[in-house]
Amino acid sequence: MAYPGYQGGYGGYGGQQPQGSFGGQPPQGGYPGQQPQGGYGAPPQMMGMPGINPETQRIFQVVDRDRSGKINAEELKGALVNGKGQNFSDTACRLMIGMFDQDHSGTIDINEFDKLYNYINQWLNAFKSYDRDQSGHIDEGELSSAFQQMGFRFSQDFIRFLVHKSDPKNHREISVDQFIVLCVQIQRFTEAFRQRDSEQKGIIQISFEDFISVALSCST
Repeated sequence: MAYPGYQGGYGGYGGQQPQGSFGGQPPQGGYPGQQPQGGYGAPPQMMGMPGINPETQRIFQVVDRDRSGKINAEELKGALVNGKGQNFSDTACRLMIGMFDQDHSGTIDINEFDKLYNYINQWLNAFKSYDRDQSGHIDEGELSSAFQQMGFRFSQDFIRFLVHKSDPKNHREISVDQFIVLCVQIQRFTEAFRQRDSEQKGIIQISFEDFISVALSCST
């Protein structure tokens, strides 16, 4: 089984994730859905938490609508809007909560949210850099360039397949939440492939059961 993006190494995601600010000035189309303003003072137990930026604490309070001290995927979804003016998908929000939910409770606390906060900012700014025409979405050409910058060399047919998979209705463009899901899934498959490619040749032999286990684990 050959890896189509193989170039003697594996694409990475760390190098193309510039820092930014959650709720900062968005490009045309806008990415962060909630840019909280006004006096949403944090409750006493959250004020001045060591190691947590006060702005992060303030945003956490706005997203935490039920004031439980935890944020679930539904609350996160209500705080994020993609460039099409739609809330982030359930899939994207569950995926991002799950990545930082250390106790597997389905929710994240302020410390876990601090990590998610930075993670989302990185992806928002990366997406802006790939969205060359600042339309709020990326098309086939922009997606191809994005993966090339990440270190992948995918065929145009495969890029088209990714766009069609992400945008099954129009087959034309990918929003920021779809982009995050797509990149995380490809990263997971890449890591699983690399673990099995002991000789770093870009080709592996894999049993049917192992293939199924990789597919199921990388898609959740």
